[in-house]
Amino acid sequence: MMEDSTTMDPVRVSVITLTVNRPQYIVRAVESIRSQTVSDWELIVVHDGPNHQIEGILREWEKREPRLRYFHRLQGGNIAEAINFGIRQARGSYIAILDDDDYWRVPEKLSMQIRFLEEHPDYAGCGGGAVCVGQDNVETISYLKPETDDGIKARALLANPMIHSTALYRADAAWKAGLYDETLAGFQDWDFFLKLGQIGKLYNFPEYFLAYRIWEGGGSFEAQKRNTESALRIVRRHSKQYRGYAPALLLAWMYYAYARLPLILRKSTFPMLSRLKKSLSSSKDRKGGILADREGTRSVSR
Repeated sequence: MMEDSTTMDPVRVSVITLTVNRPQYIVRAVESIRSQTVSDWELIVVHDGPNHQIEGILREWEKREPRLRYFHRLQGGNIAEAINFGIRQARGSYIAILDDDDYWRVPEKLSMQIRFLEEHPDYAGCGGGAVCVGQDNVETISYLKPETDDGIKARALLANPMIHSTALYRADAAWKAGLYDETLAGFQDWDFFLKLGQIGKLYNFPEYFLAYRIWEGGGSFEAQKRNTESALRIVRRHSKQYRGYAPALLLAWMYYAYARLPLILRKSTFPMLSRLKKSLSSSKDRKGGILADREGTRSVSR
């Protein structure tokens, strides 16, 4: 039976986590939320698909953690539809996102972001940086997004201006922005942040809030093709609201062409394109190296 969120008491933050086939990681994500210094939250887990191992894990967590609300949908939708479903269940004044295979590494993350948004009512949302973690749980490279609203919006059309699993945004601003676009095959979070930036200002903390997991199976080249089609739609859609349309369109076309190259050429050209994109859209990289562009593949890994 579906819960009616309108009859339940409000909370400060609604954390939305989507999950499908990654039972080996979901517990770490839940534990990182429970470790937050802010206790006034609810965790909305939207589970699409018939994975019984995940269901068993989360049913047990429901018994231990009353703030966890588990929604199992045998027939789910795409990433945008699933997040929108979660937002519709949310009771919080703020929405936070955490992917099931990532985890928050800073216990004060939510408290810092809530304080910032409460002190700056003209801001619609805020995010932070990430540290990449391999399957062996070893932290490797780290990166930040542009910090200020002006810096964010100057490069927002080139690539996603915020890391999705670091974001905290106002629930009412999300509704004003029209939620996530369910017609996009990929990069739905990028499109959403571009819409959110038209509702209010954006900010990225110079803090590494997130452990961002890099693992085999995060996406396919067919998924990359769909992502590049979405990128072209997004760049064109927001061309009048943000600066840098010409270079953004050029970069989108480069990725569109790259995704259609033979495999051997894709492997040889990916490092160059990845380095170019990160240099244009990121604030800095703490340890150097190339960060795999999983922000796009994530959106089609469901």
